[in-house]
Amino acid sequence: MDYDFSFFLFAASIVTGTIWGGYLLLLKSKGETFDENNEPVVVEYARSFFPIVFIVFLLRSFLAEPFRIPSASMMPTLLIGDFLLVNKFAYGIRLPVINEKIIRIDEPKRGDIVVFRFPKDPTVDYIKRVVGIPGDKVAYYNKKLSINDVAVDQVSLGIYQGVGQGQDMTGSEQLEENLAGVEHTILIRQDAPTMEGSYVIPPGNYFVMGDNRDNSNDSRYWGTVPEENLVGKAFFIWMNWDWEHKGIGFDRIGTVLK
Repeated sequence: MDYDFSFFLFAASIVTGTIWGGYLLLLKSKGETFDENNEPVVVEYARSFFPIVFIVFLLRSFLAEPFRIPSASMMPTLLIGDFLLVNKFAYGIRLPVINEKIIRIDEPKRGDIVVFRFPKDPTVDYIKRVVGIPGDKVAYYNKKLSINDVAVDQVSLGIYQGVGQGQDMTGSEQLEENLAGVEHTILIRQDAPTMEGSYVIPPGNYFVMGDNRDNSNDSRYWGTVPEENLVGKAFFIWMNWDWEHKGIGFDRIGTVLK
């Protein structure tokens, strides 16, 4: 069991609901009717907060959960300060807190941007792009990606100009990559060291990489992501706030991710 924010929302729902429901049952057992002018303070707070906490818990658990991008590993697709919505049911419906899948809906596809619990520390959420699905052979050599011995198409878009907290990425080469029909941009530094290798993806696991290929701690370094670690699919930028750049990035708001 992970003691994350969902757990505390669940616990708060149980506590406030028990206090409020218990008080109503107590009044019923005494033959009394509810009068909000005479209810104890703790019951008043429980009655006020229970529906709010419970609705937020349901929304975060089954529909969409907000996340904030803290690093540059997914530039230029995602910038530091982006606030995302993550589809929690894209890959199936899981019971909250215990994270047990009860309904299977779909599987991650190459090109999906996914949020997952970091295999080395499940209390930490990571976001990367799926490049390899179960059974794939993924190879990365000389800054180029290949899937099942077929090179992934790349087209150079020129030199990248970083903004805000991503200024350090200025001078990187920006390329458009076509991953199984999903066109997206990546960043490469030709003079930067990188991890190379060939990997066969085991059943129930996914190989993920950051779009900022030379500035990403991903499957090349620590291995694949088990299916049970998936949180959901990122699909929408609802806010961008980079306090080291221009504050709110209105041009980022409403961006649909691909």
